Amino acid sequence: MGKAHVAYIPSKDGKIIGLSKLNRIAEFYARRPQVQERLNEQIYYALEYILGTSDVAVLLEADHYCVKARGCNDQNSSMTTSRLGGGFFDIAKLRNEFMQLAV
Repeated sequence: MGKAHVAYIPSKDGKIIGLSKLNRIAEFYARRPQVQERLNEQIYYALEYILGTSDVAVLLEADHYCVKARGCNDQNSSMTTSRLGGGFFDIAKLRNEFMQLAV
């Protein structure tokens, strides 16, 4: 169970997608059994392809019940992963703004 924080800057041709499409993309990949790091990459690359820009940021925060219910039984742990591209990776001010809004 978790949250996906997604941001993008439209490409030079102004291509955008609706908010519901962002939810659908995240939900599509999240339904597959996989590790969170790979999920992060899949959402990022799907948006990069669809939008035609590398100015995409994806941050995932999730609780893992395999850790909470099995293994070390740590009830307070969660995992945060991110994939930043384009301006979100290169420009500190833009990266910081995304991170502050996401958390």
